[in-house]
Amino acid sequence: MSALEITLRLLAAAICGAAVGLNRNFHGKATGVRTLAVVALGSAIAVMAADDVGGDGDATRAVQGILTGIGFLGAGVIIRGNVAERVHGLTTAASTWLTACLGIACALTDWRLIVPGLALTIVVLMWGGDFEKAVRRRFMPADDDMRPPPPTSRS
Repeated sequence: MSALEITLRLLAAAICGAAVGLNRNFHGKATGVRTLAVVALGSAIAVMAADDVGGDGDATRAVQGILTGIGFLGAGVIIRGNVAERVHGLTTAASTWLTACLGIACALTDWRLIVPGLALTIVVLMWGGDFEKAVRRRFMPADDDMRPPPPTSRS
């Protein structure tokens, strides 16, 4: 693999991560352009390094390790709030995991995955929340009806 090819793969990974991170920045999330660009870049580097070292299955083991590690990182982002038992951070965690997947695809130069994968990710992040709200308003009861009853004290 030439230096130019390596650079282009890494650049593609960083651009994919930055594009997803830009959406997270627009929504005021701590995980933004820099973080997700680094996640995608790191994923691409790990896969290319494992593939370069050689051996059957080294790249697939790197992919497994990356996805598991990012899964643990994402779990740290997910917070369960006290107010109405709400969970926060799921989209950020999923975005981080998906950004690692995009970085892996960039390392493997699988443009059939990268281009539509990035485009669909951006579409879902931009309009998925509005779609969820519209569906919730149309088909689900009000939030007050969904809250669990307060705990009763036993004497």
